Amino acid sequence: MERRAFLEAAGKVLLLTPAAAAALEHGLLGSTENPPEYKQADHWWGMAIDIGKCIGCGNCVRACKTENDVPLEPYYFRTWVERYHVNPDDQDHPEVDSPNGGYDGFPEKYRAGDGTKNFFVPKLCNHCAHSPCVQVCPVGATFESPDGVVLVDRTYCLGCRYCVQACPYGCRYIHPERQTVDKCSLCYHRITKGLTTACCETCPTGARMLGDLKDPKDPIHEFLRVNMVQVLKPQMATGSKTWYAGLDGSVR
Repeated sequence: MERRAFLEAAGKVLLLTPAAAAALEHGLLGSTENPPEYKQADHWWGMAIDIGKCIGCGNCVRACKTENDVPLEPYYFRTWVERYHVNPDDQDHPEVDSPNGGYDGFPEKYRAGDGTKNFFVPKLCNHCAHSPCVQVCPVGATFESPDGVVLVDRTYCLGCRYCVQACPYGCRYIHPERQTVDKCSLCYHRITKGLTTACCETCPTGARMLGDLKDPKDPIHEFLRVNMVQVLKPQMATGSKTWYAGLDGSVR
């Protein structure tokens, strides 16, 4: 059987989408090849998240795991969702939970009308313009693509964990089978084909928005203009390209 036919068959057996089958073909080999019509220099990718729209359904987490071959066991995530419970009398110490990363959604836990604030915060790799993970990788396995996406070449990764420790957002893990680092790639195998990410595609409320900052017609420009946006841990000066609208000051 030819290699492509084998991968397509494997994609069907594993119930992966065609894009995920493409990820197996390219990602498992560490390839960063793009379709001929895709020009990296014409794009600069980022993501915007509207906190007020996130309902904690877990669709994004499930879609990400299916699309990107993320292990189903607990504690391995390319994206996850946290629930914040903030007491107005002690806003510096919110109660935060994330059962199985929000994969199964969130069970009812807090009573409405008790004067507290409850909201959900999706998290993922921030695809920083000044990435600490890129700076510490000793072999260049972690790198920033010309279109602004922080990627990992598995064929070079040593599994040394330097980048895992350097990431201030906790967005990396060591894949239990491959023993190389894994993280959100902004579904690079999808966006280079003109698609959006799996998490954005499956979000029922439009809380997530993939954006091309080099495209003046992209809706992300309007989102950034009309909303007061923030990034996580701005004091780290990482040049994060994941912006949040409505981010509460209690979020760490």
